[in-house]
Amino acid sequence: MSRQAFIAAVLILVGFCPVRAHGPTPQKAEEAVTIAASPDTVWTVVGDFAGIGNWHPLVEAVKAGSGNNVGGERILVLEKGEITDSLDQYDASARSYGYRLAKENVEALPVSFYTAVLTVTDAGGGKSNVVWSARFYRGDTGNFPAEGLDDEAAVAAMTDFFRRGLDGLKARIEGK
Repeated sequence: MSRQAFIAAVLILVGFCPVRAHGPTPQKAEEAVTIAASPDTVWTVVGDFAGIGNWHPLVEAVKAGSGNNVGGERILVLEKGEITDSLDQYDASARSYGYRLAKENVEALPVSFYTAVLTVTDAGGGKSNVVWSARFYRGDTGNFPAEGLDDEAAVAAMTDFFRRGLDGLKARIEGK
């Protein structure tokens, strides 16, 4: 067998071998709510990046916040620990901001990284739509993640965090 035939045979065989390791794949979560208030009214509450503790029931406190300047950070105190977010984009005229997880704590939130966007739009009739979405990775990025740090736990935690936050925002603004 020639050298080229041998190499070709090896490459073909390698191509048919099952892949055993691939690491995590990005997951997604998106939640939305309609609030009976104008977009400007909603934005005055949700548009303060460090003000999340004023409307999100799972955020016990915000230890530090550096306003709405890109690159600024906020430290969220949650029931099981702290996480740090960093502001990547802020557009008050579009009523939108994007941020990422700067310092993880898988005990507080079972993800190793995320990027998220929160946007307020006009729903007509004096109402607003608020959409909160993210792409993220599970807390355990190994090939065989521990229970509670797997994709399912990450999706459930992010979805719950967004849902409860949006419900808290709606209650705060609508006074219910």
